[in-house]
Amino acid sequence: MPLSPQARALLDMVYRVGAPRFHDLSVAQARHSFQKLQFAFRPEAPAVASVTEVPVPRPDGSVLLARLYRPLSAGPDEVLGLLVYFHGGGWCVGDVESYDVLCRELANGAGCAVLSVDYRLAPEHPFPAAVNDARLAFDWAAEHAGLLGIDPQRIALGGDSAGGNLSIVTALALRDADGCQPCFLLLVYPSTEILSERPSRQTYGDGYFLDRESLQWFFERYLPGGETEDWRASPMRAASLAGLPPMLLVTAECDPLTDDCLAFAERVRAEGGELTHLPVAGMVHGFLTLGKFFPEARDTVAAAAAALRRVLA
Repeated sequence: MPLSPQARALLDMVYRVGAPRFHDLSVAQARHSFQKLQFAFRPEAPAVASVTEVPVPRPDGSVLLARLYRPLSAGPDEVLGLLVYFHGGGWCVGDVESYDVLCRELANGAGCAVLSVDYRLAPEHPFPAAVNDARLAFDWAAEHAGLLGIDPQRIALGGDSAGGNLSIVTALALRDADGCQPCFLLLVYPSTEILSERPSRQTYGDGYFLDRESLQWFFERYLPGGETEDWRASPMRAASLAGLPPMLLVTAECDPLTDDCLAFAERVRAEGGELTHLPVAGMVHGFLTLGKFFPEARDTVAAAAAALRRVLA
């Protein structure tokens, strides 16, 4: 189907006013623009039982910050499942504050705790800084389950776009390591491959919100050394995708990354993985957090929360 009327209206507004695109902006301007979009079109923040800022120490003495949400339904001493969430933004923009509403919605809807991770951003901290932070967040949460009030056997990984990429990459690394494993992956239009010639890159590469020039802008800042074939940047380059936990994959129809996501799904299934695909018709990349504007976003968040509840509750 074509773009939904709401998606068409948003794009018409953006392009009619001549709003600059990411690749026309400095990094600071891009971050400000992304945050303004999130704050303008996200729903009202629902109440949760508690919100706690969590400092996670890195080996070098610096601190990785995260934010822990406990759902409104949870008692203070209740041991919960946990979703470790990595925000989107091309590894260059986005932050915990912009994703505050989404994490509250997922916590309440799934009845689980959510740990939203403020991983380091490029270009100040290029690849593999975000990858290292994502792995640290999971390992630390599992090791300090008692402190967080969560069950280390019920930890899921999730994220949208770049955050979905970090979820896959972290799950692959954990699969090959001894220790605690994630029980589920929530992947929303994840970046699975840096270099791709699949048709959706061309079909939806201009005028559909995430333009090909913006993709290139993100990739060049995240991967200044050109590590496009490293599986930690392009998980489709991993030797095997077998052994990953069950996953929900959400795709947007009018997204340049859609065909890359579908190729990832096909390969996961071919290698014996359990994957549920939720395609969202008429939507563009980035719609998930814009629930004030898109009813499809609200429905998708509810579906994601229901899937999490089944495995974490």
